[in-house]
Amino acid sequence: MIPRIGMTTSLSDLDGALRLHAPIVYAEAVAAAGGAPLAIGPLVDAGKAAALIEALDGLLLIGGPDVDSQAWGEPKHSAADLMLPRRQAWDLALLAAAEARGTPVLGICLGCQEMAVSRGGALTQHVYDVPGVGAHGGGARPKAQHMVIIEPDSALASLIGGEALLVNSTHHQAVREPGRGMRIVARSEDGLVEAIEDAAGGRFFLGVQWHPEGLFAEPRHLAIFEGLVRAAGAFRRRA
Repeated sequence: MIPRIGMTTSLSDLDGALRLHAPIVYAEAVAAAGGAPLAIGPLVDAGKAAALIEALDGLLLIGGPDVDSQAWGEPKHSAADLMLPRRQAWDLALLAAAEARGTPVLGICLGCQEMAVSRGGALTQHVYDVPGVGAHGGGARPKAQHMVIIEPDSALASLIGGEALLVNSTHHQAVREPGRGMRIVARSEDGLVEAIEDAAGGRFFLGVQWHPEGLFAEPRHLAIFEGLVRAAGAFRRRA
């Protein structure tokens, strides 16, 4: 059977009604990699996350607004645009359940940041406060393009190769501390963290700061989704 990849969704309050939404390109990238994308919205009871994870073979954490900095004990930055608390609680509950079960996880942009925070890490709340930082998009800025330098001995490099990669970028926050058991495996040329992964290896637990779903027509970006789907298929056979 096709590996089932649960995909988180954004949650917005529009005219008093909560609405789920997600760019379809995430689902298209999963499908192009051979997976079955299943959009999952944040339930009121985050305790149901474990039961839902049991029905999935992999988890994709998509992009979105900012994580509340209370999660790592810092005051909110004036530039922060927080996601609704219900979504944050749900995303982190899904991530904890996936960790406990050993489910393969890919986090993109916000998803990468959530992976760091879930492991006790911390974020830079506004990268443009950091001296020397170049264009990374975010807010009303157009998507930026820049190079990413990849650690050659990383699982990421085994997926996409170790050569520098041109990526798209649209964020104003970034991982500062990757958290317990995580290693930094890619940085932009100006030093910002661009990818993190589980340091122990042996499982697919990868976060990237850029948006490979927007570039999945290119083989190296599609390979990230292919890695998730391949790991999800192997996990399904073992489960």
